[in-house]
Amino acid sequence: MYYTIGEVAKMFNLTPSTIRYYDKEGLLPFVERQSGIRQFSDEDINMLKTIECLKETGMPIKDIKIFSQWCLEGDDTLEKRQEMFYQRREIVKQQMADLQNILNHIEYKCDYYKKAIEAKKNKPL
Repeated sequence: MYYTIGEVAKMFNLTPSTIRYYDKEGLLPFVERQSGIRQFSDEDINMLKTIECLKETGMPIKDIKIFSQWCLEGDDTLEKRQEMFYQRREIVKQQMADLQNILNHIEYKCDYYKKAIEAKKNKPL
């Protein structure tokens, strides 16, 4: 089964122009064309899921392009790809820790203001 660029855009909540940009930047060199129209297979969809995942971690497009190239090169790059994912995992863990610290501070401030408002209400005139 093949999907059109419009269908793929809806699946990923992207615009067709974003997918065209990915293609132009070399992130989607595996996508076949029929009469110039991109046809996305289930395998292409899975690759796009990985690309979007990497993008969400903050990985630059140029590095995602390298990953896409490694995929095209086959099994000789398995170790490189594995190492890249180990590195991304550590980056995401750090991002999660940073976000937890931010959330902790926000929770502290919510509690602080809740208590301050209660104290103001209970303050004698």
